[in-house]
Amino acid sequence: MVDRAVPRPRGAVLLLHGGRAQGMEPPPRLNLTAVRMRPFTRAVLRATEGHDVLVGRVRYRHRGWNGTRADPAVDARRALDELERLAGSPRVVLVGHSMGGRAALAVAGHPLVRGVVGLAPWCPTGEPVKQLADRQVVLVHGDRDRTTDPAGSRDLARRARAAGADTCTVLMSGGDHALLRRADEWHALTTELVSGLLGLGPLPGPVRRAFEKGRDSASSDWDDKR
Repeated sequence: MVDRAVPRPRGAVLLLHGGRAQGMEPPPRLNLTAVRMRPFTRAVLRATEGHDVLVGRVRYRHRGWNGTRADPAVDARRALDELERLAGSPRVVLVGHSMGGRAALAVAGHPLVRGVVGLAPWCPTGEPVKQLADRQVVLVHGDRDRTTDPAGSRDLARRARAAGADTCTVLMSGGDHALLRRADEWHALTTELVSGLLGLGPLPGPVRRAFEKGRDSASSDWDDKR
């Protein structure tokens, strides 16, 4: 689903919502995990206005990840292939929440993808990281998340850096899995990260310094944003 179409975009942002571990049925018409991403979509649209950036959302055929089928990753890869066919070679940033974060990380090896923003991403132990080489990856996790483990984000970031990625984690103090606590800050940080990864502006200071110094964590206190 495209929220802003640009004939020959310089950049593109694809947003991927969360889901379930298992579920072969289609997502429901009123899908709360998709609704949760609407404020992020609006924030990204505002932040990239006037920059020839296409903004869209990946639609899933199935509600769950479904083991080795990895259905959301298959759908994300198809969306990237379609984007390449229709729009050429824009610089793409993927923004994924929870299961959508796992899907974004899984397809980051696609030639169009330059950056990934994972919001409370689902990062199982031993998840592959080779596809993240030469990508910029920022994983943001709330310290009150009881659904996905912030330690999983830290472990994946560490292994991805060893595999050749510029990557770091950001701990959102008081943040939960639903992205509702400190919601305005989740939105603001996401748009700043997207703009920085697309080259439209500077990355947030802690992330920039983490990339420069090879640190796995951007900051233990995001209140120091510069």
